[in-house]
Amino acid sequence: MKAQEDNEPYDEINITPMLDLAYVLLLIFIIMTTATVQGITVNLPKASATPSLSKPQTKAITITQDGTIYLDTYPVTLEELESLLRQYKAVNPDLPVVVKADAQIQYQRVVDVLDLVGRLEISQLGLVTKKLVK
Repeated sequence: MKAQEDNEPYDEINITPMLDLAYVLLLIFIIMTTATVQGITVNLPKASATPSLSKPQTKAITITQDGTIYLDTYPVTLEELESLLRQYKAVNPDLPVVVKADAQIQYQRVVDVLDLVGRLEISQLGLVTKKLVK
C-alpha cells in the first residue's frame, strides 16, 4: 500500500466496527424476543402448596381479569375452547389440562370452564395457584 497524500480520498472503508455493531444488535434482538414470550399475566390466588403438573402436552386455559379465555396463549370463546379440547382429547385420551384464573375474576367464569372440562371427561385437571408465603 502506498502512502496517501493529505488531499486524496480513502479507497477502503473498514467495516469491522459496523459488523461488530450488527452482531451486538442481533444478539440483543434475539435475547429480547425470547425473554418477552412468557404467556398471559394474571394475578393468581394464593395456596399453601402447588402441585407440579407441568408436562409438555399439557394444555393451559387462562382466564384474565376481564373474563377473556385463552387456550395456551390464543384467545378463544367457550365454544371454540370446547371444540379445540375435543380435538386434543381425540389425539391424547389422557390429556392434562391446567386452569389458571385471575384471583379477581367472577367465579362463574371458572365454573363454566370447569363444567366444559367435565363434559369432555378430562380427568387430569389442575388449578394453578400461587404459593402462600408464611
